[in-house]
Amino acid sequence: MRVIYAGLLTACLAQPALAAEIWVSNEKDDTLSVIDIDTLEVIRTLKTGERPRGITFNADFTRLYICASDSDAVQVMDPETGEILFDLPSGEDPEQFVLHPDDRHLWIANEDDAVTTVVDVDSRTVVAQINVGIEPEGMAVSPDGKTVITTSETTNMAHWIDTESHEIYANTLVDSRPRHAEFVKDGTELWVSSEIGGTISVFDTGNQHEIGKIHFEIKGVHPDLIQPVGFELTPDQKTAFVALGPSNHVAVVNTETLEVEGYILTGRRVWHMAFSPDHRLLFTTNGVSGDVTVIDVAKREAIKSIKVGRFPWGAAMRP
Repeated sequence: MRVIYAGLLTACLAQPALAAEIWVSNEKDDTLSVIDIDTLEVIRTLKTGERPRGITFNADFTRLYICASDSDAVQVMDPETGEILFDLPSGEDPEQFVLHPDDRHLWIANEDDAVTTVVDVDSRTVVAQINVGIEPEGMAVSPDGKTVITTSETTNMAHWIDTESHEIYANTLVDSRPRHAEFVKDGTELWVSSEIGGTISVFDTGNQHEIGKIHFEIKGVHPDLIQPVGFELTPDQKTAFVALGPSNHVAVVNTETLEVEGYILTGRRVWHMAFSPDHRLLFTTNGVSGDVTVIDVAKREAIKSIKVGRFPWGAAMRP
């Protein structure tokens, strides 16, 4: 028995470990680029529906959800095979979405319809459609799953939605053209980036009041080009990295003081980003230059550029 066990152990140890990956959606190519985190190279290119933007994995990473905006569908892909398994009903022009902590309900921003659509991914049915402001885009869900946020670009609002009743219980004004939203600090704060306003608004989730605002200024870059979009926080929630669009920089923000501690040069029109599983590296999608910048988080500097498809938009990590 010991000989058999030893043989099995040796065989298991001989198997190469599967590397973690960064998945990137390419708007203009209707593809996904898969980056191996160990080699920092593209190892697969997969076809999708038209104009893929938002992407997210389910809890066990066995399914990838894709906002195929111009196909008016959320597609479900098997990440092992790259096969599109089926389309979910999503409403028109899905752009971003968020998966509820129950791993079953997908909340989708439908830009053309001014609604947020809730889809049961198991039954593949629409559970609810909620009227929101004009051109909804950003989506966020609280850690306890009780609140979902939709941001409306033209209305310049964040809509606070009760996930049980599917009703809006608060609307908060933000600066011009809100793009991305996240609950941070264990759900006690909501951050919303405003692309044209050039700011991030910070709200107390208990009373929905604004408690702070982050401003950006880069020497030699015109203020009109500094357009905050996606952002990610480190696991300790002490530092935020903010993509600043056509300024071609990522800002490093102290989340306690809301002060910018530095800027990192990236590719052109930096949009969204994703961490490696160990949070040692940060990968940014750069739409105009068609590449991904790899940032060393500890050193706060770019270390490599990886060519992907045309107009990379979304990013998601698969361990």
